[in-house]
Amino acid sequence: MFLIIDVGNTRVKVAVYENDVVIDRMVFLKVKIIEELEKIILKYPILKSIVSSVASFSEKEEEKIIELINPIILNHKTKVPFENMYDTPKTLGVDRIALAAAAVKKYPDTNTLVIDAGTCITFDFITKDKKYLGGAISPGIAMRYRALNTFTSKLPLLKQTHISDFIGRNTDTSIHSGVINGVYNEIIGLINQYKAGYQDLTIVLTGGDTKFLAEQLKSVIFAHPNFVLEGLHTILIYNLEDD
Repeated sequence: MFLIIDVGNTRVKVAVYENDVVIDRMVFLKVKIIEELEKIILKYPILKSIVSSVASFSEKEEEKIIELINPIILNHKTKVPFENMYDTPKTLGVDRIALAAAAVKKYPDTNTLVIDAGTCITFDFITKDKKYLGGAISPGIAMRYRALNTFTSKLPLLKQTHISDFIGRNTDTSIHSGVINGVYNEIIGLINQYKAGYQDLTIVLTGGDTKFLAEQLKSVIFAHPNFVLEGLHTILIYNLEDD
């Protein structure tokens, strides 16, 4: 069995694979990672594991994680099933590396644009000949709401909601229109830019806001909420086969 771990700033997403099948999936707070890993290795006979982390650990935590599961720790030097053409590979986020790996495994022989809608909205483009070219990074939905509240003196902090009219009739609906309608049009606009330059384009939507956005974008995308975990599994298998 394989243990796949995606560490965020506050939460950890985990999947346990048996061959290519997910047999368990869990989410817990980052501060509980050691005790949760201890439970997992008691429950499952883990053969190998991989960790992707956008957050940092204390030296003691790192040592304990290595002691417990001796994982592959994903970074820009890890062997991946695509050619990384990014100008600054050291700065490419490990989550984006995992998304690119998932794209080449799930949608081979096609150009793929992966849209990860979370804290930030990232766009990652992988060509049909397995070359990662780059993409874009912009503020996520919650970040846009917070920015309007933080950098003004009177605009309220609102929570995301679906809109039925793009014309805001009061301050709250104007904010919702600006944020939600802006995000929708940004995504569609970027998709159209890629379609203009690359035929045979597959669009993938993932991240925390997948369900919210997919309801409006379902005609043009494939929704995969756990695409990072799938990509990490792909990278792990790729490295094991290469040994």
